[in-house]
Amino acid sequence: MLFRCCYFFAFLFFSIHTMASEAPSAAEAFEACKPSLVQRAVESGLAQTEMKAVIDALQYQARVIELDRRQPEFVQTFPDYFSKRVNAWRINKGREHYAKHKEFLQKLNNQYGIPPHYLLAFWGLETNYGGYKGKMPVLDSLATLACDPRRTQYFTQELVVALGLMVRESLSPSDMLGSWAGAMGHTQFMPSAYQNYAIDGDGDGTINLWQSEQDALASAANFLSQLGWKPGFRWGREVQLANGFDYALIGRSNKRSVSEWAKLGVSKADGSSLGQADIKGYLVVPSGHTGPKFLVYDNFRTIMRWNNSEFYAIAVGHLADKIAGAVDLVTPLPELPTYSLASIKKLQTFLNENGIDVGRPDGILGPMTREGIRTAQRRNSMTADGFPSKELMDMAGVSTN
Repeated sequence: MLFRCCYFFAFLFFSIHTMASEAPSAAEAFEACKPSLVQRAVESGLAQTEMKAVIDALQYQARVIELDRRQPEFVQTFPDYFSKRVNAWRINKGREHYAKHKEFLQKLNNQYGIPPHYLLAFWGLETNYGGYKGKMPVLDSLATLACDPRRTQYFTQELVVALGLMVRESLSPSDMLGSWAGAMGHTQFMPSAYQNYAIDGDGDGTINLWQSEQDALASAANFLSQLGWKPGFRWGREVQLANGFDYALIGRSNKRSVSEWAKLGVSKADGSSLGQADIKGYLVVPSGHTGPKFLVYDNFRTIMRWNNSEFYAIAVGHLADKIAGAVDLVTPLPELPTYSLASIKKLQTFLNENGIDVGRPDGILGPMTREGIRTAQRRNSMTADGFPSKELMDMAGVSTN
């Protein structure tokens, strides 16, 4: 009996060990995936011999998968995000590049309606004016993601487009360095954006977003124009809200004309009148009622089509204003507690348990959660700005750092 028992466990251990050793590694699965990538490239019209040679030489990038899976532990606050991106170095460097490219930037403004300081702000935020364009091999990174089951279709298409760009612009794979997700050049275009919007700005007959600053700036102008930029209008502005302002009026669903906002007690940041205008906008309060508030217009949404983040759009807008000579924010950035994703999940659970439906707790401060916070704040006579203040978190029994 003992012999049979020992034999059984020995057999089980051997079987499990054998199965584990036979399971393909990620690198082996990547190699097995390569023929399908060659086929997709050929189906798009690229030469089979060249594509096979290029794709066969690509290497699996474990770091790419690690970064793709990485989840932030903490929720980044607006003051932390903003202060790291809109700083004296970027402002001064932007002004230097304005002087360097003044005539060319004005030409782009005349053609596309994008003022120079906005193009410089995008450039500054994306790559520090070309100082850091990424060091990951783009084709290897895209192939790694294309062979990963999470977003195969999207990254396979981006890889095929990148291979086409390589051929079209006579690039070598070693030239094509960028972010871990495949964004490239001075303006960090994904391959599809490169294909659809990049243009020859310096007139040399090629489009090289790595080497040519003029190609990159012209491409950014064309991209923003195609995304819907409205010439002659600003992105938004910092504003003040009157005492007792109803914070239920903030957010994209509450667009009103400048004239209407003025009647509701909204003024410029220095306290002067907004004036009378039909242009419509909505209020963004990214760090609660103690921090700066912004009235934003249609071009703010265009910036968000480049990068779907309100923090990013405010940073681009204000950096552009500063490059053009505007003053600092009037309302200082507040000191805020640090919230972990786990803390926000606990808050969401608290709201749900108290009859305020914010959906499945996920740690994300999305529109539904912010509206739930406003509801809880109104119930408890707090300023209903939709921001998870320490007062609310204490009430929910959630600790902050």
